[in-house]
Formats: sequence, structure tokens, C-alpha cells
Amino acid sequence: MNLQKIYTSLLATDLDAAEHWYSRFLGRSPDHRPMATLVQWEFSDRSGLMLSDSVEIAGRGAAFFYIADMAAERQRLRGLGIMLGDDIEGDYSTLAQVRDPDGNLLTLATPPRRPFPAA
Repeated sequence: MNLQKIYTSLLATDLDAAEHWYSRFLGRSPDHRPMATLVQWEFSDRSGLMLSDSVEIAGRGAAFFYIADMAAERQRLRGLGIMLGDDIEGDYSTLAQVRDPDGNLLTLATPPRRPFPAA
């Protein structure tokens, strides 16, 4: 496989409400609206996030977001009324989770403190 890009795709029951919630969560509006049932955020030339109200495009799911500073992100989100769960100390990083209005699980994680073991 010559992977060019990967998108996390999450289902939204109300796309307009989901777009508003994620715009607050991510700190910016989406980059693209390729069709009436889909909005997209680009994070890099190789990754992005898609929200859709079409079950043919998205299903309920989960997404991980690596962030640099958990305390700062927790404070920013709290100011928007988005409450992260308690910090979860993992073997490699600190995690905190929140569910979006549609029940999709979002996990924020600090960058790994050490390399993951080889597969």
C-alpha cells in the first residue's frame, strides 16, 4: 500500500451542530465542504478529520489527537464548555477523553515519552 493520506471519519446526526462543536473543539472552522453531507479539516498533507451525516461515509467511532500541553488544552476546552475527563496516566503518555454530542469518543494524548516497542 502506498498510503497518501488518512482521515478519521465520524458520524454526526446533525452535521451543522457537529460542525459548530468541532470548530470550537479544534479552534477553527473546517477547511472543505466537498458535499452537502461532509465537512473536512486538514491537519497536515497526510491527515485530516471528516464529519458526515451519511452512514455510507462515516460510522460512530473514536479518534486520537496528540497535543503538546494537556493542561493548556483542558483550560481552553473548559472555557468553551467542553469538559475533558480526568487525566489517565498511561505507559507512554497522558490521556484525557470526551465524547462529542453524537457519542464519538475523542482521546487527547500527550506525545509518547519514549518510543513504542517494535511490532
